[in-house]
Amino acid sequence: MKIRAAVLEEFAKPLVVQEVDLDGPGPGEVLVRLHACGVCHTDMYTASGADPSGYAPAVLGHEGAGVVEALGEGVTDLAVGDHVVTLFSPQCRECLHCRSDKTNLCLAIREQQNLGHLPDGTTRLHRGEERIRHFMGTSTFAEATVMPSIALAKIDPEAPLDVVATLACGATTGIGAALYVAKVEEGSTAVVFGAGLVGLGAVAGARLAGAERIVCIDLDEGRLAQARAHGATDTFIGGEDAVQKILDMTDGFGADYTFEATGSVKVMRQAVEAARMGWGLATVAGVAGRGEVLEVVPRYLITGRRVAGASFGGAKGRDRVPQLVDLYLKGDLDLEAFVTDRIALDGVNDAFAAMDRHEGVRTVITEF
Repeated sequence: MKIRAAVLEEFAKPLVVQEVDLDGPGPGEVLVRLHACGVCHTDMYTASGADPSGYAPAVLGHEGAGVVEALGEGVTDLAVGDHVVTLFSPQCRECLHCRSDKTNLCLAIREQQNLGHLPDGTTRLHRGEERIRHFMGTSTFAEATVMPSIALAKIDPEAPLDVVATLACGATTGIGAALYVAKVEEGSTAVVFGAGLVGLGAVAGARLAGAERIVCIDLDEGRLAQARAHGATDTFIGGEDAVQKILDMTDGFGADYTFEATGSVKVMRQAVEAARMGWGLATVAGVAGRGEVLEVVPRYLITGRRVAGASFGGAKGRDRVPQLVDLYLKGDLDLEAFVTDRIALDGVNDAFAAMDRHEGVRTVITEF
């Protein structure tokens, strides 16, 4: 079938919206008609060429939501008409990692997914004989996509797809960092560095967990206002003195939990140094640039601080995303506030530019 898609032709160049070919689903695969797709920083990061694992040509996009249109052979857990959220982090429920409660990093299709292929080592996207790779196994900057069934979360059809698309990456990464990775305790103090979608998700997750004090730090007052709306009790503009401010607010000890959601290694270090002596946990959710390293003075670790990473917020997507959708439908999670602009696919490059200017929280493509 012919579909419109935004293709990364060359790194550091604008995406090109064009017509490409999409083959039908193979065994274990599903064709999804996309209704919404968030424009995430990871898409821009890859398009810039900064991602050492990036590849081209590829159809970008990974924060998608849509409706199942066709099933490949052997797919029994989904049906035509099901509403789904795409998962760049799949859940096969059978591999060693899926059977463990220690990680959400499924091993089933990881090798081929990292190469931009579907599990059988091929692609469904092409232009005639030229193959086009699948970004993060999803490629949701398009009218439709073909994905493995284990990378789709079936959700309540009452949920608006343009809103719950945020759970395909950013919102779940932040919420999960608080709920599933750090496991924030009731009555604790949490500090969130960054008030983009991931950071706001961490604020919301800390609130859901019952944190007594939630401090959010960002460079933009407008985003800090958003953080307060999602549950932050204290906010301030970040800078070189951020760690000292946190220490001053916590009797010199630091916060029980800190979360980094900026991708800056300098801020990651601040998150470690602002964590409480004795038991503070710093959770890193941001993606750093090519070749960058996190420098930590060993004394901070020896005196009891710990560092954790949060890929997709530690969420096993097929299980957790439907639960988060239900929280939204019950009114416990304000996902709608995360969506600050809705655009057509043709405006994807403008959305990248707005993101680079730190405008809004999440732009969602709703017209393809």
